[in-house]
Amino acid sequence: MKTLILVRHAKSDWPENTEDFDRPLAEQGLHDATKMAQFLKENNIVIDKFVSSPALRALSTCNIFNETYQLEVETNKKLYNANESSFESVIYDLSDDVNSVAMFSHNNGISNFANMIGDQIFSFPTCGVVGFSLDCDSWSEFESTDKKVLFSYEPKKLK
Repeated sequence: MKTLILVRHAKSDWPENTEDFDRPLAEQGLHDATKMAQFLKENNIVIDKFVSSPALRALSTCNIFNETYQLEVETNKKLYNANESSFESVIYDLSDDVNSVAMFSHNNGISNFANMIGDQIFSFPTCGVVGFSLDCDSWSEFESTDKKVLFSYEPKKLK
């Protein structure tokens, strides 16, 4: 059994003369990322590895989660401006000793990917998280395995 967790980056800012790739998190994003990471940990959501888009807002979100989890963080440029096959490619590159991965990315790609593999419609808010259980022992079986939504959380709906 494998677990795939998709995390949209937290609320970002867009200061003047800043490229999309270099957009920082807004104050609300810093707060939401901290709150979401702590919520997941307190609710026993196990994560073995983080893989993040290298864009500043996604990587900053990931690093905030890592303050709670203390894991290996990997960046993968395929998760910036990602489409569905980009996510699959990152999944297929995972080592099978990783049982649970959280991938940090951006809309519209992350919503499109979740909708492709899930049995419900997702519209990720910033710092939204969706977890899927995969009925397989190897990430190489991703495409053909049964996928089930385990949870879906939004920062505004947390206690």
